[in-house]
Amino acid sequence: MSTEQPKNPLHGVKLEQIVRELEAHYGWIELGHRIQIRCFTTYPSVKSSLAFLRKTPWARTKVENLYLKVLRDKEEE
Repeated sequence: MSTEQPKNPLHGVKLEQIVRELEAHYGWIELGHRIQIRCFTTYPSVKSSLAFLRKTPWARTKVENLYLKVLRDKEEE
C-alpha cells in the first residue's frame, strides 16, 4: 500500500497553513461568519484556532472543507 496521496489536495498541507490562508482570504470576521466557532469570532488568532481545531474533529472538517472550496474557486478563475 502506497503512502502517497496524489489526488488528495490536503496531503502535505499543514493545518497552520490552511488557517493562515483562510484568514488571508476571508479575514477573521468573514471566517467567523462562515464557520461559527469561537476561535474565529472571539479574540481570534492562529494559535488559538490551531489549539481548538486539533482537538475538535468536526470543526477541523469544516475548516478543511472551506479550504477545499477556496482551492476549487481559485482553479475556476
